[in-house]
Amino acid sequence: MSFTFQPIRVATGFDEEGTMVLDGEQRLVAVLVRLSDANEVAPGQWYLEAGFGRIDGGSHPTFSNLDLAQDWIGERVAHRSSN
Repeated sequence: MSFTFQPIRVATGFDEEGTMVLDGEQRLVAVLVRLSDANEVAPGQWYLEAGFGRIDGGSHPTFSNLDLAQDWIGERVAHRSSN
C-alpha cells in the first residue's frame, strides 16, 4: 500500500515537527510527531500522535524512522482490510 507523507507543524505543546500520513486516496490516516532529542523516553523517534480509521486504537508506538512507520501503518491497514 502506498502512503504520502506531508510535513506539518503539530501543536502538541512540546514537539512540533510532524507529518500527516495520507493513503492512496489522499485520506488522512495518521499524524506522526518527531520527538525532540531532549525527550527522555524516545529521543528523535517518530510517535503516532493520532490514528484514524483502521489505524485508530489504543496503540501509540514510536518508530526510529518514517519507513518503519509506513510499514507498521501498512500492516495495520492490510490486517484490518482482511477481517
